[in-house]
Amino acid sequence: NLSMEKIIKITRVLITLGFALHTLGLALRWYISGHAPWSNGYESMIYIAWAITLSGIIFSKQSHLALATTSILTGITLFVAHLSWLEPQITTLAPVLKSYWLTIHVSIITASYGFLALSCLLGFITLCLFIFANPKKENDNFFKILLSIKESNRINEMAILMGLVFLIIGNFLGGIWANESWGRYWGWDPKETWTLISIIIYSIIIHLKYIKNLMSEYLLSLLSVISYFSIIMTYFGVNYFLSGKHSYAAGEAVPIPSFIYIALLVIVIVILLSYRNRRVL
Repeated sequence: NLSMEKIIKITRVLITLGFALHTLGLALRWYISGHAPWSNGYESMIYIAWAITLSGIIFSKQSHLALATTSILTGITLFVAHLSWLEPQITTLAPVLKSYWLTIHVSIITASYGFLALSCLLGFITLCLFIFANPKKENDNFFKILLSIKESNRINEMAILMGLVFLIIGNFLGGIWANESWGRYWGWDPKETWTLISIIIYSIIIHLKYIKNLMSEYLLSLLSVISYFSIIMTYFGVNYFLSGKHSYAAGEAVPIPSFIYIALLVIVIVILLSYRNRRVL
C-alpha cells in the first residue's frame, strides 16, 4: 500500500509536470502570436492559472496544503477560461498594446492575482476549519485543527505580502506604460482606481497585526476571503461592466453565471457558521 508521504510526492511530481506543460503552452502561444500571451480575457485567465500554480509550488515546501489549494483553484480558473464567453482565438494586437512596458506591467500585476487568489482560498479553508474546531471537545483532532489553522494562516500572510508587492510594482509599471501610450501617468481610469483600492485594502490587512489585540487568526482568514472581491472587481467588473481605457480586451458584457450566486451563498454560510468558534485561537 502507498503511504500518504508517497502519495504526496507523486502528486507533487504530477502537478510540477502539469505546470511545465502549461508553461510550454504559454511559450508556444507567445511564439505563434508574436506577443505576450496575456493580451485578452482568455489569455489572461490561463496566465493567472499559471501564476496560481507557481505560488503553490513556491509555498509547497512549507505546506502541502498550499499546493493542494492552488491545484484546486487552478482547475477552477482554467474551467472559467474555457467557458463559451471567452474567446481563445489568437488575434492581432491593438496599437496601444504593442509596448514593452505593457508586457512586464501585465505579467507582474496579473501574477499578483494568483498569490492573492491563494490567500483567498486558504482563508476559506481556514474558516471551514474553524467550523470544526469545537472548543468543548479538546481532543487530538481539535489540536490538529488548531495547528492546521496556524499553518494555513502563516502561508496566507506570506501570500498576501507577495501578492501586494507584485500589485504595487505592477501598478507603477502601468503608469510608465500609460505615459508612453496616452501621455499621462495616472488618469483615474476605472481599472487604475480599482487597482488602487485593492492596494489600500491589502495594505490595511498587512498592517492590522501591528495594532495590539486587533488581528486574530479568524480575522485574517475572514479578511483574506472578503478582500479578494476587490480583485474580482478590478479584473472582471471593470473590463466587462465599466467603460475605460482598460476595457480593450473585454468584449461585450456577459451575464453573471448562476454558479457565482451559489458560491457567494456558500461563502456567507461558511462565515456565519465559523463565527461562533472565532475565539478558539
